[in-house]
Amino acid sequence: MRWLPLLCLALMLPLAACATTRSATYLVETKGPYQLDTGDAVRVTVYGDAELTGTYKIDDSGAVAFPLVGPVQVRGATTKMAAGNIAAALANGYMRNPDVAVEVAEYRPFFIQGEIDNAGQFPYVFGMTVRAAISTAGGFTDTADRQSAVVYRRQGGQMVKGSVNLDFPIFPGDTIVVPERWF
Repeated sequence: MRWLPLLCLALMLPLAACATTRSATYLVETKGPYQLDTGDAVRVTVYGDAELTGTYKIDDSGAVAFPLVGPVQVRGATTKMAAGNIAAALANGYMRNPDVAVEVAEYRPFFIQGEIDNAGQFPYVFGMTVRAAISTAGGFTDTADRQSAVVYRRQGGQMVKGSVNLDFPIFPGDTIVVPERWF
């Protein structure tokens, strides 16, 4: 009978390893100003010239097709840098001292897949978290892991991923994968 507690302990020890707490791994960056990319739409305001003011989509090459000057590269630029690029192009023989402002009119979509009701592409709303993205996609399936997800994000020239909790902020262009839980 004295061996019974030792036997119970020996049988429960392997189970204790299964009950480890998850720690989130944040390989994806969460800070820094927003960088424009393909799929975003920007509202460009050229003060003093209403005909040039409008909304422009960023094409596959990372440029906006701007009247008078043609394609202006904005991929990877902040809105302030994009305004400078457009102003410099306009100042190159078209306008004297152009005053340009750029703001994001429409963010590129995010993508979600895995154990959610409606996988696919959805419009991004500023300040979204993984939890909000899952709600946008119709919620969890019955077999979903409701504690964490994997976020894939392009950083520089490479795709990185991180295991994150549900309150992790997402960005436009992110791909979220909700894994299946292990019972």
